[in-house]
Amino acid sequence: MFAELSNPSVCMKNPQRVQEILESMVKAGSNTVQVISDFDMTLTRFAYNGKRCPTCHNILDNSRLISNDCKEELKELLDTYYPIEIDCSRPVDEKLPLMVEWWTRAHEILVHQEIKKDQLAVAVRESDAMLRDGYQLFFNHLHEHSIPLLIFSAGIGDILEEVIRQAGVFHSNVKVFSNYMDFDESGVLRAFKGELIHIYNKREGALLNTGHFQELRTRPNVLLLGDSLGDLNMADGVQDMENILKIGFLNDKVEERKQSYLDSYDIVLVKDETLEVPNAVMLYLTGNK
Repeated sequence: MFAELSNPSVCMKNPQRVQEILESMVKAGSNTVQVISDFDMTLTRFAYNGKRCPTCHNILDNSRLISNDCKEELKELLDTYYPIEIDCSRPVDEKLPLMVEWWTRAHEILVHQEIKKDQLAVAVRESDAMLRDGYQLFFNHLHEHSIPLLIFSAGIGDILEEVIRQAGVFHSNVKVFSNYMDFDESGVLRAFKGELIHIYNKREGALLNTGHFQELRTRPNVLLLGDSLGDLNMADGVQDMENILKIGFLNDKVEERKQSYLDSYDIVLVKDETLEVPNAVMLYLTGNK
């Protein structure tokens, strides 16, 4: 295969299976490939110099656009619900209503802040949000080879788009499924649009967007990137799938979660803040490696 799969951060339960999937995808050609990726802590860094990097929601939470009282309320929600989200001992169906509760309450709190649309770019610029090292190659190479990139996020679409726009990599091959803000005619946040996307209902989100996958039915080979077990369902809308290679970033609580990630993802990247391995896979699939 290639040297990057020997990196110390790489864990694979079945390297032989990974090789078979890669060979099958190479044989089919890069014009049959699509990439489906989570955003927060998958395309963005989990931490930098020992400090946690913000998610799309955190960018707003930490910004000057919301009051200190609001920040306190959002922090309380995080402290309550994040431990539940990453608790491997709880079944998903038990977590589901709690995640809906978290996202819904957070969105209600944000709506009360009357955030203005034209302030979002400043909030992103002033934040510590960082795409993972190697992001330019990742986004640019996919674009050059006309490989569709679907970013599927339980975060805030408006913020997510601004992060990749400011990084100069929001290319025409990128499509985003996320939670989008609904602004009134004077540009003030009044609600969130459509169905709530949270970490454990990405399968339903995928199936709701069958039009997107219908357009890509000539691309039955999928490279999937995620950082949670909920991300594994992002490709469920893909029609007549032939191969899927699943790469999972294990950023946090490594010992408790390592086995469940190895059982679910083909390649697990432990505390790896780069896109080095996904880039190596992508270069291999496009015949550049």
